[in-house]
Amino acid sequence: MAQLINPPALGNPRGYSNGVLYPSGSLLFIAGQIGWDSEQSLVPGGFVAQFGQALRNLMEVVSAAGGTPSAVGRLTVFVTDKALYMEDLKAVGRAYREVLGTHYPAMSLVEVADLLEDGALVEIEGTAVVSP
Repeated sequence: MAQLINPPALGNPRGYSNGVLYPSGSLLFIAGQIGWDSEQSLVPGGFVAQFGQALRNLMEVVSAAGGTPSAVGRLTVFVTDKALYMEDLKAVGRAYREVLGTHYPAMSLVEVADLLEDGALVEIEGTAVVSP
């Protein structure tokens, strides 16, 4: 019934799937993506770099399921320090537009005490609607 979406570019997930697509309803649920590369190493450059990479990873899942940025209907952004997000909103906005253009889905920002991966500053999860 459900198709697991695990693009090779994101490495091998451990204990989760990067995305779960329900073809009958075309809903894609995207697991929280952090700012790591295909070797599952966090990218250097701090918050903005991790934010951009997390978005690229999220879109890798959407693309693997056949979607485009406009398919993304909801994002939840988890940050370990809201001040890091607020420090350079222009750079965060540029990083966002590089990946999703001017498509702005429903979004929430949540500050959390910590994330599972040591050193991760941001994690982004989402829901998309893609064509079956």
